[in-house]
Amino acid sequence: MANPVADHIPGYDYASPSIAPSPVSLADLESLKVSVGFTSEDQRYLQMAGSVLADQTRQIVLHWRSGIIAAIPNLARHSRSPDGSALPEYLAASSLRFEQWILDTCLRPYDQDWLNYQHEIALRHTSLRKNQTDQVQSTPYVPLRDILAFLAVINETIKPYLAAHNHSAQEVAAMRLAWTKSTQLQAALWAAPYSDPSLAPNQW
Repeated sequence: MANPVADHIPGYDYASPSIAPSPVSLADLESLKVSVGFTSEDQRYLQMAGSVLADQTRQIVLHWRSGIIAAIPNLARHSRSPDGSALPEYLAASSLRFEQWILDTCLRPYDQDWLNYQHEIALRHTSLRKNQTDQVQSTPYVPLRDILAFLAVINETIKPYLAAHNHSAQEVAAMRLAWTKSTQLQAALWAAPYSDPSLAPNQW
């Protein structure tokens, strides 16, 4: 894959032995790919998207967090303390991970390590893991409904960034379609712990 977005990304431990195996099997993942219509052609266009977005990740995440999320109180609160005050170190660290997620979406092979990390990402948004990575006090979890709803914003606002390197309109459309299929696939995987009453009950 491409170089990481920073030499050190706090809390980013992709493929680490500390990451628990996903309860979703690779066979299940292949079935989900079929359900969402994700093909080898989409994988090729995601690789192209990764090369386009690699030098824009900071700008994109700044757009999402400062330009959009910050103005939506029910979303912004998840990166703030319980009294609503800013947590700059938490925001900085999680923003770097958010940037790296863009590259991982585009450039990582969707293998067991990727599948495991999707489960880890989901757990870090539930009461099981939220705040633990950065040792902060914030909201106890991010409701699944907020994650699913905000994907529409992510998928819409990625368009101008995909067009930044003068690819054809057809290529930009194909990159965005592949990106959208991937985020939908990931959302299905993230729903797993939220759907298990023994893990994240009542956190819809």
